[in-house]
Amino acid sequence: MKHIVTLADAVTAFESWMEPTAAELAAIEAEAPLLAAEVEELDTVIALMDRPANEVDTRRARRAHARVLAARAALANTGTGEAA
Repeated sequence: MKHIVTLADAVTAFESWMEPTAAELAAIEAEAPLLAAEVEELDTVIALMDRPANEVDTRRARRAHARVLAARAALANTGTGEAA
């Protein structure tokens, strides 16, 4: 027989006080453009993995990387988050 006490952590793991604070949500929102640019760059790299890169593909990858760098610079200049 299992005691309910052993399940206390699982039952209380989703209490309302464990929700993100307004400051945490604001930090996530501030980092959203960087995350989107990184996802787009990753999608580009994955799409180019299965074929030899031509000049257009190389430019596409460079543009995606430039968008990531621009988003990191914008985030660093705002001072609201850390661009790692």
